[in-house]
Amino acid sequence: MTQPTPARRRLDAALVRLATTFRGMAAHPDDGNCECHWGSAEELALLKTPDVELSPDLLRRTYWAGDWEFPAAMLRRILPQLASALVSGEVVRLGGMDQAGRAFARGRWQQWPIEQSTAVREFLDAWWVVALTDEDAEVPAYEVLAVLVEASGALDRWLDAWATATGPAASRRLAEAFGEWQYDLLCDDPPWRTWELTDDEEEILRVKLTAWLLRHAPDRLRMIGADSTLVHRLGLLGVAVPDRWDDPLMPSLVL
Repeated sequence: MTQPTPARRRLDAALVRLATTFRGMAAHPDDGNCECHWGSAEELALLKTPDVELSPDLLRRTYWAGDWEFPAAMLRRILPQLASALVSGEVVRLGGMDQAGRAFARGRWQQWPIEQSTAVREFLDAWWVVALTDEDAEVPAYEVLAVLVEASGALDRWLDAWATATGPAASRRLAEAFGEWQYDLLCDDPPWRTWELTDDEEEILRVKLTAWLLRHAPDRLRMIGADSTLVHRLGLLGVAVPDRWDDPLMPSLVL
């Protein structure tokens, strides 16, 4: 039997801490939602009952809904189960990774009491390390990063962690991520959309991500033998937009 890696053990401990910290939490008694579009009164009652496991569909509809009157209480209620669903890849299968990040952002978890906010931060940090370094990570790093940016409103801390994770797995994740992002970035568009950030804030994140990729990614992609076309396109991020279009390896889908 394969022993869990230190990163997995850290993530497992973070999930246990979330379950312990948020045990007994329930949605605000005065919160509600439309029975025609969200769900039934019986399902709403489940959210106001602590520690009852929700069906995957009810969990999805709950974090997808952006109109809860008390989003912090709702996030506390679903947080342990949502975190486990994120880690296992269930949220990817159900759809709505961006909506999961939005639920964190709307819940304003960074303003919670220190014990609660620290538990959330440790989970996000631990999940990111697994996404970068674990060969069997269930969710692609680029999907995880989009959630983390939405959830935290920041990019630098996650890129800093990627810069220090210099093993082959983290470099392969980098190649996968740029492969996913290349068309947007080469059009000077953000590679993912956020709900809670403004257009100007998204543009700042795009500029930061592009600069970071140009600094850190080329050598790492070459070291793992990434496709030469992908490496070349990465270099085009440093070329002025008018000159990119004439490059023979510019992706045709952005023309």
